[in-house]
Amino acid sequence: MVEDEPSITEPLSEALVREGFDTEVASTASKALELAERVEPDLVLLDVMLPDGSGYDVCRELRAGSRVPIIMLTARGEETDRIVGLELGADDYIVKPFSAREVVARIRAVLRRAGERAAEPAGPIAIGPLRLDRARRAAVLDGAPLDLTRKEYELLELLMTEAGSVITRERLIDEVWDVNWFGSTKTLDVHVSGLRRKLGDSSSSPRFIHTVRAVGFRFSGPEEL
Repeated sequence: MVEDEPSITEPLSEALVREGFDTEVASTASKALELAERVEPDLVLLDVMLPDGSGYDVCRELRAGSRVPIIMLTARGEETDRIVGLELGADDYIVKPFSAREVVARIRAVLRRAGERAAEPAGPIAIGPLRLDRARRAAVLDGAPLDLTRKEYELLELLMTEAGSVITRERLIDEVWDVNWFGSTKTLDVHVSGLRRKLGDSSSSPRFIHTVRAVGFRFSGPEEL
């Protein structure tokens, strides 16, 4: 848990221990990175506003070398703040004030999704010039690696796995974010837009990702590419 307010860390740590979680606390960004490297956590609860920097920077640093699930804890509930955190690779976003029960429920949900992803078959997927190496969670287009965020990769993986079929917006949000996601659906559009940009795609004349108005998205089938 990366949080500098004892009024939050103390009761929340006690609640997490009661639920069976071993909890380490870091009150600064620098201590958070040191602790993460030393204990290799299964999940990180990360505040945005820290005494020596931003939780966004911590998230970025963690994502540079780790797939550890991250839940942002913050008083900043504006949509743009949530999108920034998710774009950087956070798995969920909880706005203060929150209850310990809510935090525990979201931790379990995020860990469950992480476990499900780890158990999935890791064979590669190749469609046209795009190849997805699921064992390494990496994508290559025309022989060049793509720099994808965690959510962009997971969106691409789901779309490519069912290439040629329409996947509803609701299902994309349920499987890539959370069945209990309460954020704006604009988050999905932001990530699809970013993914298209990195694929060199266009919403008006799509090569890979097609918008099915009022329904969802469809990835081009092998025969189309």
